[in-house]
Amino acid sequence: MRLNLKATNIVLSDIIKEYLEKRLQSLEKLIGLDDPAVMIDVELGCTSKHHQNGDIFFAEINIHRGKETFRSVSNRPDMQSAIDDMRDEIARELSSQKGRRISLSRRGGLLAKALLKGGYDGVEYMGRPAKASWKYIKKLGFWKK
Repeated sequence: MRLNLKATNIVLSDIIKEYLEKRLQSLEKLIGLDDPAVMIDVELGCTSKHHQNGDIFFAEINIHRGKETFRSVSNRPDMQSAIDDMRDEIARELSSQKGRRISLSRRGGLLAKALLKGGYDGVEYMGRPAKASWKYIKKLGFWKK
């Protein structure tokens, strides 16, 4: 993991840096932080120098892993809540993507099992009409005429 940290209109203290790193460590289950291909860009800051109250602090994160990019932005009245909100939103995106990847691999397994069971009848039990499944098989390149 490569972490790029940027501060805008504020000076980052060690407490905020440690808090951010602790919150990012909780993403270990969703994205491999020890992978050198993962690049995380974090920007923390204040929206302007003259506002005194309201949602003036923001936290923004961009995670790049191969061709995939995930992004989250949060505006809150204090920096810690902005970091928490940003982390929750990016965790939701990462878990959704992980669920889609698992679903696609399961669907591919079902397709292989249907082909092994034998043709048209085996494809029917996949939960889709057989005609649509054959179009799907042809699109994947398993079936060539």
